[in-house]
Amino acid sequence: MTATATVSAGSRTLPPLGPNRKLKLPTQAERTLANGLTVIAVRRPAVPLVELRLWMPFGRSHLARGAMLAQTMLSGTQTLTATQIAAELQKVGGGLSAGVDPDRLMLSGAGLVTGLDRMLELLADVLTGATYPGDWVETERDRLVDRIQVAQSQPAHLARTALLKRVYGRHPYATQTPEPDQVRAVRPAALRKLHAERVHPAGAVLVLVGDVQPARALDAAEQALGGWRGDGHVAELPPAPPLEPGPLLLVDRPGSVQSSLRIALPAVPRTHPDHAALQLANLIFGGYFSSRWVENIREDKGYTYGPHSMVEHSVAGSVLVAGAEVATEVTAPALLETTYELGRLASLPVKPEELEQARQYALGTLQLGMSTQAGLASLTSAYAGNGLRLDFLAEHAARLAKATVADVAEAGARYLSPAKAVVVVLGDAERVAGPLSALTPVRTEPA
Repeated sequence: MTATATVSAGSRTLPPLGPNRKLKLPTQAERTLANGLTVIAVRRPAVPLVELRLWMPFGRSHLARGAMLAQTMLSGTQTLTATQIAAELQKVGGGLSAGVDPDRLMLSGAGLVTGLDRMLELLADVLTGATYPGDWVETERDRLVDRIQVAQSQPAHLARTALLKRVYGRHPYATQTPEPDQVRAVRPAALRKLHAERVHPAGAVLVLVGDVQPARALDAAEQALGGWRGDGHVAELPPAPPLEPGPLLLVDRPGSVQSSLRIALPAVPRTHPDHAALQLANLIFGGYFSSRWVENIREDKGYTYGPHSMVEHSVAGSVLVAGAEVATEVTAPALLETTYELGRLASLPVKPEELEQARQYALGTLQLGMSTQAGLASLTSAYAGNGLRLDFLAEHAARLAKATVADVAEAGARYLSPAKAVVVVLGDAERVAGPLSALTPVRTEPA
């Protein structure tokens, strides 16, 4: 659809919307190896590189050890030191890194297509022979402790921590950063044990995206990783608990010149019939720069620089999170305007031109996310970790294109009602508790 007139957003005149481009899915192939590893190869021949993403279910029962395992997984194997691994990867123009999140352990990398076989050999060596040498573990342990201590001094981290605890309660998602003392207690033997228990191919997904022939890439992966074995178990996560609205949680940070406002609202997984309409409703509320929330508390009121909201998808559940940093003296007014915008979206139909603008943005970001090898690899891996394939993109694009004003209004009423919100504010309680209490019940606790 092509718009024929300009669209007005508040006091700003926006250029006409362009036509939607048809979503084209790249050539791909998939194979599940005898050891349980699923390999997905996607052809994207823009440059002679290949992106690699290995996703392994990991769980969160060993928070400090999991973080340390990701820090030190590439620190040496039975045949190569960390320096030798790095040198071998550099020979093929490549690199590898490891990370962990609430659901998974991820190994990521990229290199020349001509070096794919060697990259996969090195990956297999790490997966089957990582040794976690004591000197490396000690060094990385100190570095991780330093990073955690720095993060714990940052308002954004403190606000995020408070929100997760408030939203998830006793669920493993409630705590996503280990305490420094927990990290200091981790020893190499514990990492080797955790590796044996959790680093195995069952349920894992390897994604290869680049200037490859998909069938050839699958063969290379099977040749290198077919012998990867593991007797460990998959850590099953319980479903995320439903949101329980209640008093606003005020986390006291005396002397703070800003307040960190965080709001959690119910959301649905990508496969839910309401997902596309909720995505559009969220965009209209606060999901991009032309949203109502940005227009209100940034452009009109000047309360904040960059309010933003997004749906966070995890294996155990999805939640919509909105956040803004505001000056202490306008904490309550910012919350009032936020509640107003949520209530307006939940109770009144959006304007057709607002919907079209959000639709164009959503469809455009789908295209953008697939426009590079790295973006396509990350997108493919994220979807695969939730049991989806790239074909889902075409289905989702179709749902976005078909969503009506009525669909978005229904999603707004169902998910964005202020009455369903969990609200956390990190700030100077002495200055903000009174004004906030005039709007809503408040419960205060120390940071």
